[in-house]
Amino acid sequence: MSAQVTAPESTAPERPTGTPSAAASTRPALWDRTGMRLAAGALLPLLILAAWQITTAAGLVPAYRLPGPMSVVQAGIELVERGELGLHIAISIQRVLLGFAAGSVVGLAVAAIVGLSRAGDALLNPTLAALRAVPSLAWVPLLILWLQIGEESKITLIAIGAFFPVFTTVAAALRHIDPHLVEAGRCFGLHGWSLFRTVQLPAVVPSVVSGLRLALAQAWLFLVAAELIASSMGLGFILNDSQQTGRVDRILLAIVLLALLGSLTNALLGLAEKKLLRRWT
Repeated sequence: MSAQVTAPESTAPERPTGTPSAAASTRPALWDRTGMRLAAGALLPLLILAAWQITTAAGLVPAYRLPGPMSVVQAGIELVERGELGLHIAISIQRVLLGFAAGSVVGLAVAAIVGLSRAGDALLNPTLAALRAVPSLAWVPLLILWLQIGEESKITLIAIGAFFPVFTTVAAALRHIDPHLVEAGRCFGLHGWSLFRTVQLPAVVPSVVSGLRLALAQAWLFLVAAELIASSMGLGFILNDSQQTGRVDRILLAIVLLALLGSLTNALLGLAEKKLLRRWT
């Protein structure tokens, strides 16, 4: 009579799902944590500020060429006390937002035509590619002749700057949508607007957001070009007026404010990006 031998059951305990190692695997990496990213992002500006203060305090650079940080702060306080700084900032923000909105809407519309239509691509893309190479300052004399020195010419110049990043990014993304996705949508009876809304738009949402962020940065660049040439208000006007009067402290103040406002608007657009990606992807 033979004895039946059974293999011993494994005695290794299963790891519970709530163990510390399992929880650690779901934690964000060190450099992905919000606090760490904010601290790391502030490190370089603080180092630049410290080097600036040390350089000016030691007299390594003449004050008329590089005033100290406190001189720049004092220049800002003077403009605030005179009630001018807030007005300059508000006018510049208004111009950027209006030009950005107009340029982005037109850019998205033209990108849809070029990206979804072979005829539109053949007719429009060569001309737009040539216009994209025109420097921003080259538009200023023409816009002043056509629209005079007013808000229309400034906002139009900013809209031109915002148009091309959106158009270029979105049109390229639409041209490179996976054709299998489009074919699958057509098999389900989707055509025209329903196909675009259901299949093509979600596929290019990341590119749309990227184009909008580039357009916003470009809008701030074109704002300075518009206000340097023909303006009596705005941060670009402060730059031009301070250069003529030799106020380097106000020039640095305007540069710092442009950097801060650009970062702030980009951060706000980043929050909108998260919501859009959560909604469409």
